[in-house]
Amino acid sequence: MSVSIKISRENYERLSSLSGRLRSELNRPVSINEAISFLYRKGKLSDVAGTWKMTDREAEGFMADLQRGWERWKPKSA
Repeated sequence: MSVSIKISRENYERLSSLSGRLRSELNRPVSINEAISFLYRKGKLSDVAGTWKMTDREAEGFMADLQRGWERWKPKSA
């Protein structure tokens, strides 16, 4: 099944760049669709970092929440 989605030019350019890098590594053509699958499988969505726009205040709040979460985390003992 094929569907159409709308993405920003910035994200399209990043996916095209990733597709080019994969093409160089794999020595074969790589589609945008395959590049997206690669990101999903590898858990490397950070390759498209920068697409989440937020203010400095929002970023500080996010980091503070993350820190509080880590402070509450307790490893399970064996």
